[in-house]
Amino acid sequence: MNLKLALEKANYSFMETNPVLISKFIKAHSLRKTKTDPIDCLSIAKWLMTVEYKPHPVKFYHTYSLKSLTRLRDSLVHQRSFYLVKITNVLDHIFPEFKPFFNNRLGSTAIFILKNFNSANDIASIPDSFYDELHNLSHGKFSLIKFNKLKTLASNSIGESNHYLSTQLLCLINLYTNIDSQIDNLDQQISTSIKELNPKYLSIPGVGELSAAIIYSEYGDLSKFDSPAQMLSFAGIEPGYFQSGTSSFTGHMVKHGSSHLRYTLMNLSCPLMLFNPCFAKYYQKKRDEGKPHRVACSHLVKKFLRVIFTLEKKNLTFDKSLLV
Repeated sequence: MNLKLALEKANYSFMETNPVLISKFIKAHSLRKTKTDPIDCLSIAKWLMTVEYKPHPVKFYHTYSLKSLTRLRDSLVHQRSFYLVKITNVLDHIFPEFKPFFNNRLGSTAIFILKNFNSANDIASIPDSFYDELHNLSHGKFSLIKFNKLKTLASNSIGESNHYLSTQLLCLINLYTNIDSQIDNLDQQISTSIKELNPKYLSIPGVGELSAAIIYSEYGDLSKFDSPAQMLSFAGIEPGYFQSGTSSFTGHMVKHGSSHLRYTLMNLSCPLMLFNPCFAKYYQKKRDEGKPHRVACSHLVKKFLRVIFTLEKKNLTFDKSLLV
């Protein structure tokens, strides 16, 4: 990255390529397992003579920064889920009835209670004056009936009151809330950045700011793609294809490229169907053809990438009346 930044500041153009392509090129020209620096240099030079020179897009650093933010957020979300599991494990010892009482979801109200009262005995003795704060935090959803029922449930709990478990729970709660706060901060920065960049596909109903930021940062400059098929291949969503003689068949999704991008595109299937009747009809058409849900979703992603490619190449804003 430092080298690329230095080259850009010095007004040099440069091309970046996948080393796997060079490796396969070398293997295709020799069966010998010999690797030296002179051989590598010669092989790279020969490979460069066979491909078109495509310079790296100028001002790529902003894209790289956005990619770093989105991937950091994804990492923090996984850590938050890890601590949530740990909290549940401790709760099963301290107050096993607590999480089922909140429909097995630890929202802001439940976390706030656990942060201030770390055992079933503490929750059973919550002062009534504390209810107003809980009522406001839950926007009126945590009623007085629920409040009293929780205290009764705590007083009759089969959980174990243990100082060490309470300390462990408080530590995990603090870690969880801290990560949750950092995720909120990242969401704000990502939202601000993608609004400034304002890619055309952000106008598609169902595409949120976070999803648009991931697509933008992972694909980078779309001018390097000549067709939607190349975008599909870049994400690794295309199926494998095998042909020999008179027989040919398609295989499973190749899953090359960014798993972060692939995960985002596949998860966009549901909101796209929800907000765009044309996408919903296309999905149903594939289902009627006998394709399983995930396969139909992959076809929907192909259509979505064709729309993105058209919007960006022609500098258009999304218009559902033009979508066929």
